[in-house]
Amino acid sequence: MPRTTRLVSVVVAVVLAAACAPARNTTSAAVPPGAVAVDSCGKRLTFDGVPQRVVALDQSSTETLLALGAGDRVVGTANLKTKVSPQYAEAYAKIPVLSPKVLTAEPLRAANPDLVVASFKELFTADRAGTRDELEQLGVPTFVSAVNCPDGRTEPFDRMFRDFEDLGEVLGVAERADQLVSEQRAVVEEVRAAGEKRPEGLKVVWVYSVFNGVPYVAGRGGMPSHMSELTGVVNVFDDVEQEWPEVSWDEVAAREPDVVVVGDLSERGNPGDSAAEKLAMMREHPAVSQLAALRDGKVVELSGIEMDPSVRTVNALRTFASELDELTARG
Repeated sequence: MPRTTRLVSVVVAVVLAAACAPARNTTSAAVPPGAVAVDSCGKRLTFDGVPQRVVALDQSSTETLLALGAGDRVVGTANLKTKVSPQYAEAYAKIPVLSPKVLTAEPLRAANPDLVVASFKELFTADRAGTRDELEQLGVPTFVSAVNCPDGRTEPFDRMFRDFEDLGEVLGVAERADQLVSEQRAVVEEVRAAGEKRPEGLKVVWVYSVFNGVPYVAGRGGMPSHMSELTGVVNVFDDVEQEWPEVSWDEVAAREPDVVVVGDLSERGNPGDSAAEKLAMMREHPAVSQLAALRDGKVVELSGIEMDPSVRTVNALRTFASELDELTARG
């Protein structure tokens, strides 16, 4: 569907690189005077003006944009997973909801965006918002969180902070972005320092969601894996090279985690989304129910959305570290 107008002239080119790097301006392409260029998950985005019509494909991206002070330019949101953080609730309520679930191409293009932001590249498929290449051909740049594009060198929190900085530069709110990064980096370093003193060997499983009775857990490379490293514990599925692999309950039991982290997505409304439902399934499973972590109540409940890369992820890190301290003290 053709766009009706173009509020901001945008030139987008594909970066011919196998991995996305979080650093700004990593390609050799010249940037026109006065323009801003950033690299986002394999694409070079060049802006000759500040975007005025931004669509966020998920709640996490929307809250991040609000934290950066760019809410007045967000003309659409979608895919609400849980309650909006209270500090962003009033501003969030003013943003048009283009879809309560995953956004598809027609309503996205009808919103006439000059920038589309998402936490996950999986939201850009032909049967969802459209591919990034399709949107590029329409002159619409697509920004994907660098956390979703590991480069093998940079920690997830550092990649997320690069997201904040790049969005701040693109949206003309660089000072606020720098302040946000400084505040959150201080929390990360505080947790890292405490984690270095934690006794070694504590094993954790992160259960994000359950679909048709099958659990999806944190694998290697994503935020929960990094939060495990920062707090000095071991993610039991860190040998799986996927952020959220599908596993079996028997495999969860076989890994013998000392602590079970359960994501709560109650408001999303799918079967098995709430933390209570997940824990009920575990306690009814013949093998998982025998885990000492469940018997001894060594369970940490976190907001599921805070396991995703966003301005709220640092809340999950802080809560997880605090809960670990309490569980460790209990013995």
